Amino acid sequence: MVGLFKHPKRRLKKLLKDGEYSDAIKLGKSLESEFSDDHDFMFIMGSVYLIVDDAKKALPYFDKAFELDNTDVENLTLKTNVHLALEQKDEAIDCCKRILKLQPENSEAKDLLEELESL
Repeated sequence: MVGLFKHPKRRLKKLLKDGEYSDAIKLGKSLESEFSDDHDFMFIMGSVYLIVDDAKKALPYFDKAFELDNTDVENLTLKTNVHLALEQKDEAIDCCKRILKLQPENSEAKDLLEELESL
C-alpha cells in the first residue's frame, strides 16, 4: 500500500480502475504542476476527463501528451475522439493522418479518415 503514496501516478491509475473519477480528478489537479512534463500523466488526465464526458477539459491534456510524445498512437486515437466529440472535423482528420503515418495498417484510422473526408 505504501507504494501507492510513493508513486502518485499509480494511485491515479488505481482511482481510475476503481471508478473513482472525481477523486482521480482532484488528485490529478493537485499533482499537475509536478508532472506537467510527464507524457503518461497527461495521457491519464486526458483519459479521466474523456471518461466523464468532458472532452473540452480532456483536449489540453491530450495535446500536451502529444507535444511530449508525438508517436503515441493510443494518445492520437483518443485525441481524435475528443476532436470528434467537439465537432472539430479538420483536427480529427489531421489526427487520423498522423496515426496512419505511424501505423499505415491501422484500419480504424483509415476507415474514419475516409468517412470524415467524404462529409
